[in-house]
Amino acid sequence: MIGSIRGEIILQTEKFLIVEKKGIGYKINVSPDVISKIPKSEGEVFLWIHTHVREDALDLYGFLDYPELEFFEMLLGVSGIGPRSALAILGIASIETLRRAIGTGDTSYLTKISGIGKKTAERIVVELRDKIGEEKGGVSLQGELDALEALKSLGYSQNEARDALKKVAPEANTNAKIREALKILGGK
Repeated sequence: MIGSIRGEIILQTEKFLIVEKKGIGYKINVSPDVISKIPKSEGEVFLWIHTHVREDALDLYGFLDYPELEFFEMLLGVSGIGPRSALAILGIASIETLRRAIGTGDTSYLTKISGIGKKTAERIVVELRDKIGEEKGGVSLQGELDALEALKSLGYSQNEARDALKKVAPEANTNAKIREALKILGGK
């Protein structure tokens, strides 16, 4: 199994990278978050790798941080969640936000993720809550949902709004989240 790779990026798309190491090009599926964090120009990159073996394919999934890889593998342990769904979940929100949503049992936040229905969100919460640890104090993600809806009502797409909110401090109140997100979106 391939655990990590350091090599030169020879092709970069929205969904995958081709990383060349010693004359071999590895196609590595990555989240949009990983794509946004690496330089647009070709160059060297280090990625933690999850090797997913199926009967008809061997797929590689890459992550910049080891905790992202661990969370991805925890998501794969949930029945009904495959690698593409797990990668999409990681691309939507920060690991801290996802941990809070799961720890507090906030299925309404998880169902906002495209492709995740109510039953799948409940399954994620039930199967991962013990592994993640239940959040204390009943922290709610309603403020983040409200900020997301406010940004969408201002004409931003859900993906643009989520990307901006990922860069905002999670402990900020709803109004502060909206202001900071608007600054980020205005700087594009």
